[in-house]
Amino acid sequence: MERRLLPGLLLLAALVVISAPAAAQAQDTWIGTWKLNLAKSKYDPASLAPKSQTIKQESVAGGGFKATVDAVNAQGKPTHQENTTMFDGKPSDIKGAPDANTTRVYKRIDSRTYEYVQSVGGKVTVTARTVVAADGKTRTITTTGKNAQGQTINNVAFYDRQ
Repeated sequence: MERRLLPGLLLLAALVVISAPAAAQAQDTWIGTWKLNLAKSKYDPASLAPKSQTIKQESVAGGGFKATVDAVNAQGKPTHQENTTMFDGKPSDIKGAPDANTTRVYKRIDSRTYEYVQSVGGKVTVTARTVVAADGKTRTITTTGKNAQGQTINNVAFYDRQ
């Protein structure tokens, strides 16, 4: 009896080992480190385009993520922002944002897409949609709206996975 059970257990163990990485990859594909590709990106107004930007997103327990953004802004000044979200409809504070009282409310669309609505001082400014390509190697963030200074924003930023 034990000899017939052993091949079945080995097969089950092999399936678990093979499917675990696939399940992890099928989850949130935006987790990882992403570098802005300025050559492919379009910023309107162009004068607000950062000189460089790297986004690191890490999973947090409960299905959210922590984002750390290190950049050099349009004026050549290094910037650092952090936030953690749980996709629970509650505003998350953006530490290091250029405007005080900046928050975002995130919405998960699917395993490759999420959106957020950003507010400054309770007033909605921009909406951004992040989409990771099917191959997981690139992503696009499309941002529209008006910044806190009232300038119309219409950006399409391309990122490469690092």
